[in-house]
Amino acid sequence: MTNAASPPPPFGRALCAMITPFTEAGTLDLDGAQRLADRLVTQGCDGLVLSGTTGESPTTTDAEKSTLVSAVREAVGDRASLVAGVGTADTRHTVELALAAEKAGADGVLVVTPYYSRPPQDAVEAHFREVADASGLPVVLYDIPGRTGTRIEPETMIRLAEHPRIVAVKDCSYDFLGTQKVLSRTGLAYYAGCDEHVLALYAVGAAGYVSTVANVVPREFRAILDAFDAGATAEAARLQQRATPLIEAMMAAGLPGTVTAKAILNALGLPAGPVRSPLRPADRGTADGLLATYERLVSS
Repeated sequence: MTNAASPPPPFGRALCAMITPFTEAGTLDLDGAQRLADRLVTQGCDGLVLSGTTGESPTTTDAEKSTLVSAVREAVGDRASLVAGVGTADTRHTVELALAAEKAGADGVLVVTPYYSRPPQDAVEAHFREVADASGLPVVLYDIPGRTGTRIEPETMIRLAEHPRIVAVKDCSYDFLGTQKVLSRTGLAYYAGCDEHVLALYAVGAAGYVSTVANVVPREFRAILDAFDAGATAEAARLQQRATPLIEAMMAAGLPGTVTAKAILNALGLPAGPVRSPLRPADRGTADGLLATYERLVSS
């Protein structure tokens, strides 16, 4: 049985962690965001995650985050789900952002583990419950200990799954066994947050992916899931492997995915613009290499 026969996941299967376009002056490019969102949805994204790390959430204001949700909702209507990144190191601030995202028209919120302070598991659990209690939106837990310094342990995840509004996980834990443990004991919809794990997690029951690389190749990533759902597992594996050079170039070559995605989008003449400090744009040689790797994938 393929994942196509499973209950529909809460936000669709193919989600893009969308970059936030800025103007050359560094201000929010709402027209560009609308055009990019429309392109991504037209080319196969079921949903968009706005103001995640790829969307440069640490350097956008609360007002910019809400304005971005409203503008993208206007552009895509009901053709795609919108999940707003609201996670911060401060529970009170996270609650405020969740309420603002709900008002702006989001369908759900992405909440990362509080970072830097490294709270113990009971505090992590209380943080997520407080955010989930605060609004009517479903919550996606974001488990990325490599950035936050704190894991959402599988047992904590299993307890959190009991909350009616905690419905999904963006998984960047790099703990395949722990992920399968939670999958086997809860109804949480798991989304691969690491592009190299898309097919592997999908094959063991994940809902789909939240992809940074999909900013530049939405069709190619959607094709991996479609092939698997059609029972063409060897073809799905081929498509995942075909994407590996671009995944490595964008996500494992020393630069943040925001920087590499914007380098390719800018080279293609698509909305992106600069990154905000402390990030710096890719140099010319790196940008040229990224574009060449992209072009090999789309022409293969």
